[in-house]
Amino acid sequence: MRHQYHPLGFEGSRIAQGFWRCHEWEMSVSERLDFIMSCLDLGVTTFDHADIYGDYRCEGLFGEALAKKPAMRDKMEIVTKCGILLPSESRPDISVHRYDYRAKHIHESVDRSLANLQCDYIDTLLLHRPSPLMDADEVAQAFDLLFTLGKVKHFGVSNFTPAQFDLLQSRLDAPLIVNQIELSPLSLAPFEDGTLDHLQQHAVTPMAWSPLAGGELFRGNGDRVVRVKEVVSDIAKSMGVNFDQVVIAWLLRHPSGICPVMGSGKIERLASVCQAANIVLSDDDWFKIWITSQGHPVP
Repeated sequence: MRHQYHPLGFEGSRIAQGFWRCHEWEMSVSERLDFIMSCLDLGVTTFDHADIYGDYRCEGLFGEALAKKPAMRDKMEIVTKCGILLPSESRPDISVHRYDYRAKHIHESVDRSLANLQCDYIDTLLLHRPSPLMDADEVAQAFDLLFTLGKVKHFGVSNFTPAQFDLLQSRLDAPLIVNQIELSPLSLAPFEDGTLDHLQQHAVTPMAWSPLAGGELFRGNGDRVVRVKEVVSDIAKSMGVNFDQVVIAWLLRHPSGICPVMGSGKIERLASVCQAANIVLSDDDWFKIWITSQGHPVP
C-alpha cells in the first residue's frame, strides 16, 4: 500500500520569518522567545531555517527558545533545508564545500535539525541547492521513509530550475509544495526564465529569499539600484506607505502567490512589512518598478 500524503500544498503564512541571521541578533533566550511569540501575534507562523545557517548554530538558537514554551509548536510551520556541506570548526568531518543528497546524509541532517530545533517533526523539508550528483530515486526513497516515520510532513526544494524540479517530482508520490528562490525588484530572472510560470502551473508556492535584495535596495548606489529606489520611493510617497511595504506588495501582487521570507530581527520591521498584505499596487505602479529595474520599456 502506498503512503497517503496530505493533498493540500503549502499552508503557511503569507509572509515568513527567516532565521539565517539570528546568530547576529545577539538576543538572549528570553528575547528570542519574545520575538517568536510576537511573530505569531502578527500572524507570521512560518519560520524558515537551514541546517547550515549561522555556521550550524541558528536552528539550535531557535530550539532553545521553543523549548521554553513548547506549546507554540502547534501554532507554527517550521521549514528547514539540507544538502549543503559547509566546512566549519563545528563540523570537522566536512572538508569540502559541496552538496550531498545521499539518503544517509538527508536522514542524518533531519535528525540533527530535529534535535537542534527541539521538536518532533519538520513541516516542510527543502533541498537547499541542486546538485549535479543528485540521484532522484535515492532522494525519493529518503523522503518516503521520513514521511512514514513522521519526521517530515511535506517536501520542497530551493533554487531549483523547472527541469531539476520536474526530475525530482517525477520520482515522488508526494507533491513538492515549495521552491524557495531569490526574488526581488533586483532579481527578475525567475519572472522571465519560466520558473514562476512553472510553479504557478503546478500550484507550487514560491518562497522568496532576499526579497529586499539583501539590503541592496537600501544601501546600494549603482545606477540600476538608484533608479529602482527612486521609483519605489515615489510610489510609497504617493500611497502614504513605507518603502519596504511597496517592495513586498510588489512581490505579493504576482499571481503565483509568492511568500517573502523576511530576515530582520526587529519586530517593528516585520510588523511594518506585514501591512504590505493590505496594499494592492495598481498595474501602472507594478510595471513602473518592473520597467525601471529592466532598464527598458516592455516590448
